[in-house]
Amino acid sequence: MRIAVISDTHMTGTGARRLPARCVELIAGSDLVVHAGDIMTVEALAEIEAIGPPLRAVTGNMDGWDLRGRLPETDEIEVGRALLAVVHDAGPAAGRLARMRRRIPSADAVVFGHSHIPLHERDGEFQIFNPGSPTDRRRSPAHSMGIARVADGQIEFELISL
Repeated sequence: MRIAVISDTHMTGTGARRLPARCVELIAGSDLVVHAGDIMTVEALAEIEAIGPPLRAVTGNMDGWDLRGRLPETDEIEVGRALLAVVHDAGPAAGRLARMRRRIPSADAVVFGHSHIPLHERDGEFQIFNPGSPTDRRRSPAHSMGIARVADGQIEFELISL
């Protein structure tokens, strides 16, 4: 199974900010899309959904009330024999890996966003992954997203610079 992982797209649905063509291509070639929050509007959500694969998304601190009424704050997705959890804000960098493990002990991996800074950390079989942002890089050197590959109960993340 191949999962496109994005976060912090901050799109209004007016076309002012768009997903890069490479991001759309990678999403279209995936079996599932996971969005870790800060979509912004229902129109932007519909734009991502229209690319094709099923979408699982959580709300972020910048999402409007219309999205907050529609999307959960956290999600747990069974992929193959693995459990992928999704949150928007994983809190301060110090102690984040251990904190996420305590917060969602059943998860094999936690995807998060909020900082716009890509990150992949691991502790044994448990891992956390932030794909950065495909549209708003802030302090990161490049726009980015992730691809997660799931096989035999294992999740492997790859960061993609766009």
